[in-house]
Amino acid sequence: MFDIGFQELILILVIALLVFGPKRLPELGRALGRALREFRRASEEFRSTLETNLHINEPDPIAATPEPAPAESAPASPAPVTEPLPDSVLNPYGEGNEAPSGEPYWAQRGSRLFHARSCGWAGRIPEPERVYFKRVSEAKEQGFTTCPVCEPREPD
Repeated sequence: MFDIGFQELILILVIALLVFGPKRLPELGRALGRALREFRRASEEFRSTLETNLHINEPDPIAATPEPAPAESAPASPAPVTEPLPDSVLNPYGEGNEAPSGEPYWAQRGSRLFHARSCGWAGRIPEPERVYFKRVSEAKEQGFTTCPVCEPREPD
């Protein structure tokens, strides 16, 4: 990790023994071990919080067609029905029309976040999956939340 050899480690331990003395050296070792353990735990918790909030490791949900249940099995509980967004929301400019170059906000279908045009995450959304918005309030009305990276806001 630090690329310290055996001789360097012995030299560091001898200097620490001379500076702190034989009585305090075990205490310092335990305190350093606790501090490293707490730092590792805090950094792991921070990383997992970021991944959870931004859904970094989760692929976009794919709409799967339900398979028919076999006749011999017990009837399964019905799956929750999610209505697809109407075409007027997905592409308010009509079939085959592109969004005007001035559309400042967009989101991905099935996602919860919307982004400003300048956001790096917005560029990763494939064109057929984009939902366009003229104002932040439009996106929020349709249930989208602001991207924590670009934090889109209405211009003053």
